[in-house]
Amino acid sequence: MRNWLIAILIGLLIIISFLIWGDWFVEIFTNDGAISFLEGYGNWAWAAGILLLIGDLALPLPGTIIMSGLGYLYGPMVGGLLATIGNFLSGMLAFGLCRAFGKKGAERLLGKADLEKGKRIFTSKGGWIVAISRWLPIVPEVVACMAGLNQMKTKIFVIALICGSVPLGFVFAYIGHSGVEYPTIAIILSAVLPAILWIVAQYILRRLSKD
Repeated sequence: MRNWLIAILIGLLIIISFLIWGDWFVEIFTNDGAISFLEGYGNWAWAAGILLLIGDLALPLPGTIIMSGLGYLYGPMVGGLLATIGNFLSGMLAFGLCRAFGKKGAERLLGKADLEKGKRIFTSKGGWIVAISRWLPIVPEVVACMAGLNQMKTKIFVIALICGSVPLGFVFAYIGHSGVEYPTIAIILSAVLPAILWIVAQYILRRLSKD
C-alpha cells in the first residue's frame, strides 16, 4: 500500500510542477522555440539538450520536443544518440537518488512488508515496467524512482532503461530531422520497440547466465 501511496505522491509532485510552470515552458519550448534555444548555445547545443532532458526529471520540460530539436540540429543518428543519452541519464538519476536511501531507509519509508512486495514485483516484472514506461508522460520518472526505492537490481534496470530510451530517442530525433509532425507510426514504434528490445535482452541474459 505504501508503494502505491509514494508513487502517487511522486506523480502528484510532477503534475503540480506542470500546473505551476507548464504553460511557461510550453511557450518557450515549441518546436521552433526549442531549436532556437539550443542554437543559442552554439557548439554546446548538444550539452544543453542533454541537460534539459535530465532536467525533465523535475521540471515540466517537453522532452519529446527537445529530442526532436536535437534531431533537427544533429541529424537522426547523432541527434538520436544525444536524445538517448539525455533520456537515459534522467532515468539513472531518478533511480540512483531513490536507491541511495538504501535498504534500511526504504524499510523505514515503505515498511518491511511493502518493500519485500515491491522487490518481488521489480524482480519479476521490473524490466518490462521500466522499458515500456519510457514513452509515457510522468510515468517514467515515477517508475524509475520506485525501482530505485525498491532496490531493483541495477544491471537489470540499466538494460531495461536502455531498451526504453533508445527507441524513444531515435524516433523523435528522426521526427525532428525529417520535419514530420509526430506521425502515429512513430508513437507506435516508440511504444512497441522497447518491448521487443527487452525480449531480446532477456534472451541474451538467460543465455549468458547458462554459460
